[in-house]
Amino acid sequence: MDVFTIDIESWTASFRFPNLISGFQPTLEVPPPSTILGLLNAAAGDYIEHEKLKIGYCFRYAGRGVDLETIYQIGSNKAGKPSNNAKSNVIRREFLFEAQLRIYLTDEKLAKYFNEPAFAILLGRMNDLATVRRVGQTRLSKIENATKMFGQVIPFFKNRLPGQIQALPTYFTNTIPRKNLGTEAFSIIPHHAKPLVSQLTAFRDEDEASPFWGKEIFFHNLNFQ
Repeated sequence: MDVFTIDIESWTASFRFPNLISGFQPTLEVPPPSTILGLLNAAAGDYIEHEKLKIGYCFRYAGRGVDLETIYQIGSNKAGKPSNNAKSNVIRREFLFEAQLRIYLTDEKLAKYFNEPAFAILLGRMNDLATVRRVGQTRLSKIENATKMFGQVIPFFKNRLPGQIQALPTYFTNTIPRKNLGTEAFSIIPHHAKPLVSQLTAFRDEDEASPFWGKEIFFHNLNFQ
């Protein structure tokens, strides 16, 4: 299968756990699908109304650490609206270092947005600024019973793959407040995981110049209708 690839790198990356608001802030080891679709929106400069989308991606990092961060907590009035009262607090936040992401798309139009992104490309929060290193094409070979699906998230139900199980959104609406779309349980399989046993069909990256050469990519077939 011939696909379009987008290679993205950043010094730091962080992907927050859903529903964790206060206290220590850990990071997911692989970005959720909603982050990847958010990158498409940032590159396009607009909210993309997907109906059906075929997309794969693979993520890796060199290390992880914990930093101290000052946050400002804004109070609310009796009506529940933000007030002018704010206080600072210091929290511990985990981050990933020297992150690399490759996105695989079958839609050339979406891939071309990354040649000249309209907005900043971020791998997480606003200080996790990333660079688009290359937009290209490659050929993937079909693999049955894939075993090397590292640095990815795989839908848990029906597949039952080992890994950290986490409920993650697939996309968000373009409304205020935003609403989750397609939230489901995913197996988070980091890039350093051991080979696994599956009955899944994946596609092996044959690009020998890529750090993701040999990885078997699971494609998400997203349906927003």
